[in-house]
Amino acid sequence: MTNASSSNRTKYLTEYANKEYSVSSEKVLFNNVEKQLKKLPQFIIKKLLAWARSVELKGLLNVRKIAGYHDEPLKGSRLGQRSIRLSKAYRAFYTEQIKGEIKFIVIEEVNKHEY
Repeated sequence: MTNASSSNRTKYLTEYANKEYSVSSEKVLFNNVEKQLKKLPQFIIKKLLAWARSVELKGLLNVRKIAGYHDEPLKGSRLGQRSIRLSKAYRAFYTEQIKGEIKFIVIEEVNKHEY
């Protein structure tokens, strides 16, 4: 991995964090995955950020209806989490946390899906 691609990943996250997209009362947080994002391909980061913008603009319930993300609740050790498909190989796992009138969508993990 080159320094240029690593700096691009950081740039995308910084640009996202500095913009106010929220129209709904939902906010997407990436705190738990910043280290993981530095290792991901740029197209996966862009897709994740596009999903996050959509959530903040349209609301999570509306974005769940978009078939391409295959948003689904998980079972077993991941009970309470949901996943979205970023590509055939990559998944993002998130939880919902409500604090006051704001719903936080916390990205818990982004990884290559095991088949």
